Amino acid sequence: MKADIGVYGLSVMGGNLARNIAGRGFQTAVYTRSAERLRMFSDAYAGKDSNLIPCADPAKFCKALSVPRKILIMVKAGEAVDTVIGNLLPHLSRGDILIDGGNSLYTDTARRADELENSGIHFVGMGVSGGEEGALNGPSLMPGTSPEVWKQLKNILLAIAAKAPDGTPCCKPLGFPAAGHFVKMVHNGIEYADMQLIAEAWMILKNIPEVSDVPSIFRKWNSGVLESYLIEITARILEKKDPETGRPLVDLILDKAGQKGTGLWTSFAALELGVPATGITESVFVRMLSGLKEQRLRGSEILGAGELGTLSGITADDVEKALYASKICAYSQGFSMFSAANDQLEWELKPGEIASLWRGGCIIRAAFLNEIMDSFAENPNEENLIFQPVFSEKLCSCIGSWRKVVSAAIGAGIPIPVLSSQLSYYDSMRTAVLPANLIQAQRDCFGAHTYERIDKPGEFFHTDWLD
Repeated sequence: MKADIGVYGLSVMGGNLARNIAGRGFQTAVYTRSAERLRMFSDAYAGKDSNLIPCADPAKFCKALSVPRKILIMVKAGEAVDTVIGNLLPHLSRGDILIDGGNSLYTDTARRADELENSGIHFVGMGVSGGEEGALNGPSLMPGTSPEVWKQLKNILLAIAAKAPDGTPCCKPLGFPAAGHFVKMVHNGIEYADMQLIAEAWMILKNIPEVSDVPSIFRKWNSGVLESYLIEITARILEKKDPETGRPLVDLILDKAGQKGTGLWTSFAALELGVPATGITESVFVRMLSGLKEQRLRGSEILGAGELGTLSGITADDVEKALYASKICAYSQGFSMFSAANDQLEWELKPGEIASLWRGGCIIRAAFLNEIMDSFAENPNEENLIFQPVFSEKLCSCIGSWRKVVSAAIGAGIPIPVLSSQLSYYDSMRTAVLPANLIQAQRDCFGAHTYERIDKPGEFFHTDWLD
């Protein structure tokens, strides 16, 4: 019997996705470049009734697949994807489907789709979110594919995808090959901001004298408006004790945050599309800043920084509202990128549908994604999430606490770059006249860049400012 699909690459994500697919009853051929890894995977999981078919080389791997072949590529983004495509092409036929399930840059996906089109090979860029647990038990899947190709993939993808609380599979076709990786990239950008905001809230809570049990606050938050996967795991992380010292394990972890590039790509894409994703970009800068540990240690000596000041006049409830409002702005910036991509790349991304994809399986799954989905169902053409009535009202109800928290933290010397950035974004978006008119005058003064007048729209002027 020929396999229904093949998985090329058996690292943690690839291996778990292969097991997920096979566990749903689909015959699954598997191959990886490492003979040792293939043997270990086969010994562990490819029993007689497993639906897994280990293959020794690319030729046998492709031969084991039913036509048109469907191959899920799960290798490191970048040159490795092009190498795998090159290895497979001699064994493929017109109409076969290659699915890149890694974290590839969406422009690379667009290029690969164009290059393979002449060979009659369909290329799908598919965002996959959920980590190793999600890959095995149900991830959020974001396939960039045409309706024609979707018909051939949907039975498998819908079966293995996570299910939202209402039972809906967290998987929908996104229309264009590169769109899947674009949506996953934005997901990761929002994830960067969300994680940094949570970390800043944690740092604030630790410095409020009246707060004695921070993990319990996160547990409480996870049953309210902040209910989400990241809040849930944060509570568990903060409760974890180091077996050697009995101290909270998180306090023993070096404060240097790593990154794999998707947050940086989101910032680049936002700049190219002209979207002010300020909180997302600031969160990328903060990870870079965290890596400057040696400089920060010197700075604490040279600049005379002692212990952080304690906070007064704010409560854990104030911090909850500040975090929630900032989180809304982070999602707003990400969803604004979808509108910009529709305008500039001529895609047809639907924000409400994307919100529905993220309700289960993925890292940023959160209860309030239901409200995002519903708000775009009512106002599908709204270009900014914070203008949706449900969220504009929520922001107004949080603003007093948000300002108190930001002011108190800055006064105490506690760095909160993303919480404060999101507040500035909110204030900028509700300010009818920004000081950009002075910038235009400066540009015209030193570079004759011209400017527009508010009383003569559509006309451009230049002034000899120094005469």
